[in-house]
Amino acid sequence: MRFSLAATLATLCFFSSVLPAVTADRILESNSLNSCQDESAFSASLFNMVITPNNSMVTCRVIATVSVQGSIVFDVALNVYGYQFMRKVIDPCSDEIKLPGLCPMSPGNIDSTFSFPLGDALDEVPGIAYTIPDLDAMVRVFVNLTDTQESVACVEAAFSTGKTVESVGVKWATAIIAGLGLVSAAVVSALGHSNAAAHLAVNAMSLFGYFQAQAVIGLTGIKMPPIVQAWTQNFQWSMGIIQVGWMQDIFTWYQRATGGAPATLFSSLSTSSVQVAKRSLDLVPDGVSSLFDRGLAMMAKRNNVKLDNGSYIVYGIQRVAYRSQIETTNLFLTGLVIYYFFVIFTIIVVSLFKVVSEFCVRQGWLKGDKFVEFRSGWLTILKGILFRLTLIGFPQMTILCLWEFTQVDSPALVILAVMFFFGMLITLGWATFQVIRLAYSESNPAYVLFSSPQVLNRLGFLYVQFRASAYYFIIPVLCYTIVKGMFIAFGQHNGVVQAIALIIIEVAALIASSVLRPWMDKPTNSFNIAIHVLNFLNAIFLLIFTNVFGAPNMVAAIVGIVLFIANAAFSLILLLMVIVSSALVFWRRNPDARYRFMADDRTSFMKSQTQLDNTNELDALAATARGDKAAYGSHTDFHQDDDSFYSDSINRQPNSDNNSMPPVASYSQTSLDHTGSHQPPRSPVNPSLPLFPAEKQGQPSSPRQ
Repeated sequence: MRFSLAATLATLCFFSSVLPAVTADRILESNSLNSCQDESAFSASLFNMVITPNNSMVTCRVIATVSVQGSIVFDVALNVYGYQFMRKVIDPCSDEIKLPGLCPMSPGNIDSTFSFPLGDALDEVPGIAYTIPDLDAMVRVFVNLTDTQESVACVEAAFSTGKTVESVGVKWATAIIAGLGLVSAAVVSALGHSNAAAHLAVNAMSLFGYFQAQAVIGLTGIKMPPIVQAWTQNFQWSMGIIQVGWMQDIFTWYQRATGGAPATLFSSLSTSSVQVAKRSLDLVPDGVSSLFDRGLAMMAKRNNVKLDNGSYIVYGIQRVAYRSQIETTNLFLTGLVIYYFFVIFTIIVVSLFKVVSEFCVRQGWLKGDKFVEFRSGWLTILKGILFRLTLIGFPQMTILCLWEFTQVDSPALVILAVMFFFGMLITLGWATFQVIRLAYSESNPAYVLFSSPQVLNRLGFLYVQFRASAYYFIIPVLCYTIVKGMFIAFGQHNGVVQAIALIIIEVAALIASSVLRPWMDKPTNSFNIAIHVLNFLNAIFLLIFTNVFGAPNMVAAIVGIVLFIANAAFSLILLLMVIVSSALVFWRRNPDARYRFMADDRTSFMKSQTQLDNTNELDALAATARGDKAAYGSHTDFHQDDDSFYSDSINRQPNSDNNSMPPVASYSQTSLDHTGSHQPPRSPVNPSLPLFPAEKQGQPSSPRQ
């Protein structure tokens, strides 16, 4: 049974109430048997067990190696969420059980499937245990010789109820709503409501960033409770980790063709077990600790870590790949291809929208002033969209590309990782440099960054979410992404280092956002600061999962439940906010009136298509009053693009007498004296006063008022 998004907000007790008693489906199952003792006389490479409490029957498939002989008894302990719930001694030679090959135990290999009744052994387990999703339960069995009571083997098996908070419904809901916010912002922007579009885009981007932060938790090499693993798996789509069967076949072929050796984990499941590393693995004595340490030492090697008993252990990025049904050697290429499929899909949609809108206008189905800015400067807008997609995909490509450097799945994949990581890094770095250069060219950053539609449409994705004076904040954002990605990719073998690094990174981000408050207005600052607060708390929870403090087992289990509930509730709140914002924007006749105009007065500099009619003289006067160099022409070279609606309208706009107006830049010629030297422009307008009176709250300014 899968859980809906609403169910993810409940506590475990609530789960038991929303999931009615399905006694016919009650099961406990385990898919791996792990050794928990050095020099264990019993090791299993394959173990599948299903317990049906209704008839107290156990069905088991085992492939194991036994190296001890004699009569034995099983000392069985059941731990639920770190608490020892039951302890019992079972004699495999009793008339009720009679386990083949174990009564008495003899050296050799075991490959058998058998069933036996448990009697009343499960009567003490409450019925609620069978309805809890991602049950953190473990059975540990010590194999003791009957004569000497010496422990010759120790094995443990993690059990689940078959229910989980990982849900396809949650994945689709979060993806669709996040996409809805971005699409709504694009449509509202095309309609000319720049203020509303900016708010929608910022909130949607912040929501998407939070989903990526949730996915990053699952990508850490830290051993986590099952409920945390399942919850974070819901957001791996935001990192491009989406399993598509036919793609996986192509990726495997490509890796072989380029000199790699694909992993074969899923093809060996019939003969080998896979241990998904979780919190309880480092809470057991001796054996598991040493086995896991050897697995960590092998992390730098390619493919999955294989233990001495023939089973595999996966954790961190490999754990996410395994839970996504993706071979670990295909993970990098999966994330890369899914991301660029999304980019290509976006290009196609934008191009089709341009064609359809032009066709509708020509047919008279749409008025000529609909989407006019988009239709006139759609190439510039498309470039800006691609820049924004680069910023969205940068966290996922940083982690996957850097991780590929440690895996070296094939020479071709390493080359792809180098190309795409440094390509995206250079692209964002170049765009950031352009923003800084433009902002430094004028004393008023808001004017130079928001007065040109060309600059705004192409580079606005880097700074539109911040107030004009905090345009530089994109630099710490990019540094935050790179440093965080490096610790995730390179620190897979050391969960403690990852947890401490994440705490330092998140607390730095929280302090910077709380002190500087760089976003465009108070609600947006609160929205993003709340996200950083929860990211910081999640980093603290991860440190607790590492058991660095030596806390009781139950602490990590409780913290895992708290992490799930807190993030589920917060995710729902953010989703509802985005849904409501998107709905209200389309409901209102004037969406911009819903939001306050920013204090940096950016709206007075933004030029919509409807404001460009017969305003060249006023624009020139505005530039002259501010003392700008060469009016609009010299502070940026972005105005020279042929696809810019701005350049076309400025240079070819007729005046009221139907006489051709000179380009705006020609007004700057008056600032050159007869010697050719540049002099400050003169104007009858006092430069110390604003050219236009400040508009009333909720009313956009018009240069013709």
